Amino acid sequence: MACPVHQAAVTAEMNPAILPLDWLLGTWQSDEPGEGCFPTIKPFRYLETLQFSHVGQPVVNFAFNAFHADSKKPLHRECGFIRMQPGTNKVALIVAQNSGVVEVEEGELTGQQLNLRSHSIARISFAKEPHVKEISRMFQLRADGKLEQRVSMATDTQPLMEHLRITYVRRSS
Repeated sequence: MACPVHQAAVTAEMNPAILPLDWLLGTWQSDEPGEGCFPTIKPFRYLETLQFSHVGQPVVNFAFNAFHADSKKPLHRECGFIRMQPGTNKVALIVAQNSGVVEVEEGELTGQQLNLRSHSIARISFAKEPHVKEISRMFQLRADGKLEQRVSMATDTQPLMEHLRITYVRRSS
């Protein structure tokens, strides 16, 4: 028996407010390990699965699950929502991370590219230092059908710089 929430996501008519984001929908898996680096950590490689869905509301639901490329141990988790301001190309991403960070990113959708920058960041009181101060993120559906994501980050001690780069292939729509 199918989960009712999953079934609703499959059968619900897409809300017109998020039709411009339909190219994101589905399950995406990294086609090769992504690369992560930052001056305060050792460079690393990771695998990631992204799931974008909807249940008929004017919002895209998402879950991101990253794993270490070699050991396959769980790494980073993010979940949240993407909303569009009706009648515009303005987009907001609301995300909760398993690291204790919650953020709102806002930006614009241009064709099949989404550019976002943190609007506000909150964290649990005992979050790991140095604290994240700013995040920017880009999703782009490339001409070869792959989805690319790039994430830049700034902390208390480092200016905004690229932190993550990865590409995905669609596994299901």
